[in-house]
Amino acid sequence: MAHALFEEGLRLWKELGDQKAVARALSNLASVVKSQGDYSRARELYAECLAIFEALGDRTGVAWSVNHQGDAAREQGEATAARSLYQQALGIFRELGDRWGIAGTLADLGTLAREQQEFATAKSLYRKSLIEFQELGHKRGIARLLECFACAAAVECQAERSLRLAGAAAALRLNIGAPLTPAEHAKLEAILDPARQALINTTGATAWLEGWDMPVERTIDEVLMRAEKD
Repeated sequence: MAHALFEEGLRLWKELGDQKAVARALSNLASVVKSQGDYSRARELYAECLAIFEALGDRTGVAWSVNHQGDAAREQGEATAARSLYQQALGIFRELGDRWGIAGTLADLGTLAREQQEFATAKSLYRKSLIEFQELGHKRGIARLLECFACAAAVECQAERSLRLAGAAAALRLNIGAPLTPAEHAKLEAILDPARQALINTTGATAWLEGWDMPVERTIDEVLMRAEKD
């Protein structure tokens, strides 16, 4: 349904000749296609967005289009291409002073590093991203980074810490009304599952609830302090 609606919207914007709206519609369609697992097509659509934003001189649009291409490349297992795209996007966001874009792209680079088992680099990037989101007061971004740290802890066999951070992120998402999409939730659960399997049910539930009940600022402080030591 979403795919068809975005295609219809794209057709209408093209008829009206609104190039910026066309680029945004292309980006939305690309995101839907990406969520369906067609990463090659998503990259093609993001490339179309990029060309339009470049013609319009819209540097923010250019940066996000490049960043999204990096997402698709990462999902395809093309780590080198993804890193190059993310770094290109990060450079533009820094030129623009776009702290939201900077924070998001740092998190993306951190996840790429984590997936490449470069754990020290991943946590350093996550720490920088979390600081940006904290200073911006961007709660959705904070929740995302707590999940990132939870994933890092899970793959490093820190089961209780992983579930505690995931619990804190879940509580924050409930509080701000920003749930994960089904696909995002499934991906997170797949990464956290070994942590749950490593603990007896009561221990895992206790760790989760500890994170759920912990004030978010305290959780952030603990995460940043530990990341700095790591």
